[in-house]
Amino acid sequence: MNKSLKGVLLTGLLSLGAVLPAWAALQEGAEAPKFTAPATLAGKPFTFSLQDALKKGPVVVYFYPSAYTGGCNVQARTFAVNKDKFDAAGASIIGVSLDSIERLNDFSADPEYCAGKFPTASDADGKIARAFDLEVREAKGGAKDTRGKEIDHGFAERTTFIVTPDGKIAATVGGLNPVENVNKSLEIVQKLKKS
Repeated sequence: MNKSLKGVLLTGLLSLGAVLPAWAALQEGAEAPKFTAPATLAGKPFTFSLQDALKKGPVVVYFYPSAYTGGCNVQARTFAVNKDKFDAAGASIIGVSLDSIERLNDFSADPEYCAGKFPTASDADGKIARAFDLEVREAKGGAKDTRGKEIDHGFAERTTFIVTPDGKIAATVGGLNPVENVNKSLEIVQKLKKS
């Protein structure tokens, strides 16, 4: 096979992968696992409860691999910049990763990323991610974040769930780049508000 044909095929496969949902993840109509977790908003720790958050409207539960890494930084910033639009649609946001609460305290308050606009929750053992049928990969030694600090935890796949107040998953958003993931999530909650 010549080099240009291989490139076209590879590009096509990568494009297809970018639009496919996360097949292993819980899908539309499934009951969302109820969870509580240590969380932080603007660097202030608290206990997040999905069940309590759902009393106020839909919740965007977005799982990401790690705070202070390239795509996760972009995704957090994009959620923060669009927070008012999510609020207007009646939806709240919670980011979930396997980061420690100490790392998340910094990340949630960082004006470049979460900017204190939405909370992040620590799923240190990956139990919450697994309850949503997400793949959790173990940490590999030597990985460093964008600040040069060692990443000493596992990683959940980047997948977002829109959960309605009745506890059902309205949509699962996976296989997209961080910005598209946020934009698609916003589009879904805006449609929910209209229905």
